[in-house]
Amino acid sequence: MTTDYHSHILPNIDDGSDSIKTSLKMIKMMKQQGIGIIVATPHFYMHREASLDSYLVKRQNAYEKLMAADPAVKDIHIGAEVAIEKGISVLGELEKLCISGTRLILLEPPFTQYNSWIVEEIDEIANSRRLIPIIAHVHRYMGVYSKSDLESLMSVDAVFQINAEAFEHFSTRRFVNKLISSGRDFVFGSDAHNLDDRKPNFDLIAKRSGSENIRRSDKVLMSAMADEERMFAF
Repeated sequence: MTTDYHSHILPNIDDGSDSIKTSLKMIKMMKQQGIGIIVATPHFYMHREASLDSYLVKRQNAYEKLMAADPAVKDIHIGAEVAIEKGISVLGELEKLCISGTRLILLEPPFTQYNSWIVEEIDEIANSRRLIPIIAHVHRYMGVYSKSDLESLMSVDAVFQINAEAFEHFSTRRFVNKLISSGRDFVFGSDAHNLDDRKPNFDLIAKRSGSENIRRSDKVLMSAMADEERMFAF
């Protein structure tokens, strides 16, 4: 099934959906655009949260309220958009922020001056924690990091997440098409937040990138889930 790997559909937990009503409308739009699996990835900022446990409780409550409002809603996988901060790689039980049923974890680099510790944190998450980093909306850092710093970010062993908006502009479209052609692992997401300026727009990916690339994106989740099932089978 077509998977949207990045969305803010859970109500009243971050800067995404502001109500259950909005969430349900967003989900309806996504389904109309052909999305089969929605990954809900509310923001997680380590320095803002009282604890990981308190965040997980908030996330679960938002999810349960959404499910109770419309039992027909299904195929929502819970994850998080984890801000990369110094020390995030050693956060206890970081695995609980992975996309449910996998070891995939969506990581958001800071929109500030590049620092080498960003890549160091990603590498630690991959190597020491044995998780699979997904770098959120990697194309957005074209206008934030220098060319050499962006190349450093792109050198990490990770999956790269591409927003639909990347296909709207020549420079970002060229960047992500080069990434796709390189053979690196990538996934698509709408990064939908609301029904207005950041509404679900996955249909743009279907128009501009095509079904074969969507299948490549979908395969990442299927493979990660299969790997996790095999791990627990022994």
